[in-house]
Amino acid sequence: MPHLSRLTSLALAMALLGCAPQLLAAEEPESLPATAVSGKAPLPLDELRTFAEVLDRIKSSYVEPVDDKTLLENAIKGMLSNLDPHSTYLEPEDFEELQESTSGEFGGLGIEVGTEDGFIKVVSPIDDTPASKAGIQPGDLIVKIDGQPTKGISLMEAVDKMRGKIGSKINLTVVRDGGKPFDVELMRAAIKVKSVKSELLDKGYGYLRITQFQVNTGEEVAKALAKLKKENGGRLSGLVLDLRNNPGGVLQSAVEVSDHFLKKGLIVYTKGRIANSELRFSADSADASEGVPLVVLINGGSASAAEIVAGALQDHKRGVLMGTDSFGKGSVQTVLPLNNDRALKLTTALYYTPSGRSIQAQGIVPDVEVPRAKVTREQDAETFKEADLAGHLGNGNGGADRPSTSKKAAGPRLQDDDYQLSQALNLLKGLNVTREN
Repeated sequence: MPHLSRLTSLALAMALLGCAPQLLAAEEPESLPATAVSGKAPLPLDELRTFAEVLDRIKSSYVEPVDDKTLLENAIKGMLSNLDPHSTYLEPEDFEELQESTSGEFGGLGIEVGTEDGFIKVVSPIDDTPASKAGIQPGDLIVKIDGQPTKGISLMEAVDKMRGKIGSKINLTVVRDGGKPFDVELMRAAIKVKSVKSELLDKGYGYLRITQFQVNTGEEVAKALAKLKKENGGRLSGLVLDLRNNPGGVLQSAVEVSDHFLKKGLIVYTKGRIANSELRFSADSADASEGVPLVVLINGGSASAAEIVAGALQDHKRGVLMGTDSFGKGSVQTVLPLNNDRALKLTTALYYTPSGRSIQAQGIVPDVEVPRAKVTREQDAETFKEADLAGHLGNGNGGADRPSTSKKAAGPRLQDDDYQLSQALNLLKGLNVTREN
């Protein structure tokens, strides 16, 4: 993708997608052209007079004194909170944490969160973090934080409450699938997210998991593919790309990952009100995956940049999408620095898959729906075969006898306790059978 090195300043500003104004967003600052923010519309004088009057009435009549700074910052927050769930005002600490998060190391619980009906909703827990280890699941509603109700508080306030000193404890009250509330105690930790994990599931079949899209994820995927091929004699028979509970991240990385599986064609494009927000990203002729049969796993925690990859691979019929519907976050946020180390995170565009689909509020529908389920294995009953019988005839073609044998218990495998993953592996094996025939 040689064109990536020539991205405009706005493209770089838009090259980051997060899932909701979240606990673990991944964005970086940039600025829009002056013409884009100046505008030519006349000032709404009547509304400004009303605003000034309200400000004056609050200052003079509210039960307690409120300083101008607090009132104006609250007004800004209210202005943004009524646009969409992803546009927000970032105070200095929030802005700094947002800038740090693209490195893959930050403090917190490891939860991507949004809002639903006034409550804090878990979009996805991040792998190997306090949240995932405590069993927090996508779709969980956090109704209390340390006993304090979350109903009606802003997302940033909730995020601030969940952040804290590393090693300190926090109690979340959670409602799952409309059931009874239950408490989960977690210990805050320094979150170090490894964005790419890989291993061999079976001889010839690789597993590649992307937990979120960081700045170097595209490079890490290329290395992981090379490592898997090397471990299997230079060639893979199939690959599972796991994007479940991946909340998104850096747009450019999503493009690079998609490009590792495609030889040509459009990957994603964006459209917004500003001319420079209309960007197109296409694949180059190199294919790090070498056309290996591919199954892509998605679920309700797959959002934003993860949906870009899934949508591109689905539109190009490069792999089979399996799992459940994705989150449906198809908008792009630009971080606009302000004075005094503050910033706006503003929704500036929508992105579209190669076929022109907008995923916003709809999500990606998998080709094969496989819900989450538990795998329960039954022990095989003891059986006898023809080859066990005394005096049995030999094989007419000269083949060796194959009597019943007691199988050695295999060591635990990743797919043994993951129904969706085991189904993906079975599909890959089936695809290879038909290809060989």
